[in-house]
Amino acid sequence: MKIAVFTDVFLRVPGGIPSSIKAQKKALEARGDTVVIFCPGYAKPKDIANVEVVPTHRILRFGGAPLSKRPGKVVRWIERNYNNSEFDFDVVHVHYEASCSIAGILLARKNNIPLVQTMHGREDMAVQVNVPHPFKFLAAAALCFLHGRYIPHEKKVRRDTYLAPTLTRAKMWEIMVAQANSADRVVTPSRHFRDKLLNYGVYRPIFPVSNGVADGLVSEFDAEAKKKGVDLVRVKADDMPLRIFWNSRLSKEKRIMPFLKVLNTIKEPYEFTACGDGNQLGRARRYVKRHHLNARILGRVPHEKMLSLMLKQHLSVTVSDGFDTQGLTLLEAEATGLPVFFCDPDMKESVPKGGYVMSQSGSVADMAKALDALCRNSEKISEMSRVMLSKRAEVLQSAQIVGLYKVYDFRKQTER
Repeated sequence: MKIAVFTDVFLRVPGGIPSSIKAQKKALEARGDTVVIFCPGYAKPKDIANVEVVPTHRILRFGGAPLSKRPGKVVRWIERNYNNSEFDFDVVHVHYEASCSIAGILLARKNNIPLVQTMHGREDMAVQVNVPHPFKFLAAAALCFLHGRYIPHEKKVRRDTYLAPTLTRAKMWEIMVAQANSADRVVTPSRHFRDKLLNYGVYRPIFPVSNGVADGLVSEFDAEAKKKGVDLVRVKADDMPLRIFWNSRLSKEKRIMPFLKVLNTIKEPYEFTACGDGNQLGRARRYVKRHHLNARILGRVPHEKMLSLMLKQHLSVTVSDGFDTQGLTLLEAEATGLPVFFCDPDMKESVPKGGYVMSQSGSVADMAKALDALCRNSEKISEMSRVMLSKRAEVLQSAQIVGLYKVYDFRKQTER
């Protein structure tokens, strides 16, 4: 099978979406398929084969990430330059809702190629959290207008008391619904996000298929543990501080600053290590220094160092709330036997029962209360770790790719 992947979020962008695309690409190629990624960027990567860098703005950027030029320019560039041949893919798989991804939709339709769209998360919340208050509606309205120039907005989303309480969020839901309905089949990383898309008018078949952890990552982790003689089951002695690990972007949507306030509130001993880049990296480091927290904010670190750090931890944390994401952090924790802490009830779908601790809400007070209780219950760390290890095979990309293959097989009758 020959698969074209279109995404606006890939090169020079940290986070779960690029990681999941890379893992899927590797798993598909291991089965003999060809995967070509089309994305914005400034140069072809040397460590990933079959990546086509589409026309990209040199000055305009989106949060520091490359931003592709208009969909029409991307389409014309691909038709003119890509191998000087027809756009002869078996499936087009789109992973985002911006310019390059829209170009993928246009090319799939023009060439009558089956089209799959993965909806990764809540764009309404992204605008709500990241855009300054006076400009939220203007940004959403502009994005909705530009998106509608290329993708029909058959379903108008109105304000409601569910997930679109403002005009800003209603406009962003309209984009998400139109993007999903433009495809033949839709993939969501969770059932709860599927249900919300259905609620707002997505009528295409939706397949919940989990993201997956690259098999090679788990093999490297196990080899590192064996080399150092470390048991995969996490153990916390009563006199040890709780070792807390953060492996996500340091950004507003991931809520790094509220979690640092939690650390400044809890009464029990802890050690905190954060790996990841993001728009609040500098602010996080300043907060740690100002409040003398027992914390290390390392920024982006090489993969091998990440594995070594994970071996020493008791707990992985992810405190994003209301984004309907399926954080790769949760899956990597499960694959490595690391218990997790979160505050969003929807995340229970991604983690086995008994492998996590959840606070009553995302407030600083509730999160601090839950962590203090865990610090005083050392045995619970080992219990949760054993649960995570018992289910680790389920989150490997080699297991999850089977579900994606079913989506790609358009010969079979569609099922929701």
